[in-house]
Amino acid sequence: MEIFGMPLQAVSGQLVLGLMNGCFYAVLSLGLSLIFGLLNVINFTHGAFFMLGALFAWMGTNYFGFDYWLMLVIAPLAVGAVGVMVERSMLRRLYKLDHLYGLLLTLGVTLIFEGTSRSVYGVSGMSYGAPDSLAHVVDLGFMMLPAYRAWVVVASLGVCAATWWAIERTQLGALLRAATENPRLVAAFGVDVPRMVSLSYGFGVAIAAFAGVLAAPVMQVSPLMGQSVIITVFAIVVIGGMGSIAGSVLTSLALGVLESLTKLFYPEASATVVFAVMALVLLVRPAGLFGQSK
Repeated sequence: MEIFGMPLQAVSGQLVLGLMNGCFYAVLSLGLSLIFGLLNVINFTHGAFFMLGALFAWMGTNYFGFDYWLMLVIAPLAVGAVGVMVERSMLRRLYKLDHLYGLLLTLGVTLIFEGTSRSVYGVSGMSYGAPDSLAHVVDLGFMMLPAYRAWVVVASLGVCAATWWAIERTQLGALLRAATENPRLVAAFGVDVPRMVSLSYGFGVAIAAFAGVLAAPVMQVSPLMGQSVIITVFAIVVIGGMGSIAGSVLTSLALGVLESLTKLFYPEASATVVFAVMALVLLVRPAGLFGQSK
């Protein structure tokens, strides 16, 4: 059976690959939207924290013998702690200034992280194997699906759903949103707003690190691996609407599939299709598909 001249197995494989890429985009854009929505900061270090998550997982396994499942917990926590230090030492001073200052600062921090990692590990990339329990393939009838790719989809969607629920449906999420809108009023009720802001930033970058650990067995672990995805993730966040968590996740999944199908049917446009969609969306709806116009 063929679809537009392509075998069904090839189309199905690209759909699964697109869904997996969309899940990576979703987790990254989730953290990016969370930080912008709650802290109003354009966080250009997100790609670097994604890289650090994968690099910490590789270091934990190769230097200390920790397995994949343990590093899936330790690496995001370690990167989150680094994020808290970055927020407290640098970003906190820029919240009342123009977005450009935060963008330039986080770009500089990114270059420091990437440059330091590159000087130690180079740029050739290092392999990181999937856990033995997920090293097999699953026969779906129309294609053979690697079990690890299925795990990536399940884990990514689970993290996205849990984060959305925590922000939108819990008392803690309501307190975070209130602190964003009126920090003085929230502080008057005895809430330590600066600490809450720091932990929110740390949680946002920990999500990026979680995506890095998920990506490590799929991509080569390299100091520059974040550069290949962060620009696309920024475009996705703009399309979905800056600060819209649900919009970013849904847009990530849709554009991941669109990008993958474009590689199959018209490879020449695969590198630009996301940006073409961004341009069209901005022309029609500048606030993004799910964003709120001011």
